[in-house]
Amino acid sequence: MVPNAFRTILAEEVDWKPFPAFPPSVQLAVIVGQPSEPGPYTIRVKASHGAKLMPHKHPEDRVYTVISGVFYIGLGQKFDPSRLEAYPPGAVIVLPGNTPPFPLGKIRCVRHPDHRDGPLGLEYLRATDDPRNNKP
Repeated sequence: MVPNAFRTILAEEVDWKPFPAFPPSVQLAVIVGQPSEPGPYTIRVKASHGAKLMPHKHPEDRVYTVISGVFYIGLGQKFDPSRLEAYPPGAVIVLPGNTPPFPLGKIRCVRHPDHRDGPLGLEYLRATDDPRNNKP
């Protein structure tokens, strides 16, 4: 639910949590709204050094802004380190829906806000790459 009153959220108030569709070294924070429901929302994603997401796709368009660290992302059906491009703080990456990315956190912490309408969708190209399928 998007609040109907002015409010602020300071960096130290951001509530980072694991997200079942991400590896354990990647966390998500819901800033505004509810990603699982229709309507606008904003999230941030934080990846530790070496955190890797295998190729996946989102049905909706994505807009990422790198807040800190360096965000590496490649496009394609297979994870290929030679196709990774580096984006510094302040960079904005526009990813059309159903375009398969493979992000990697190589340097420090990467954070990017993501502003869009829900519900959030994420589907790995290979089911064996999806952390939701690898639970004991």
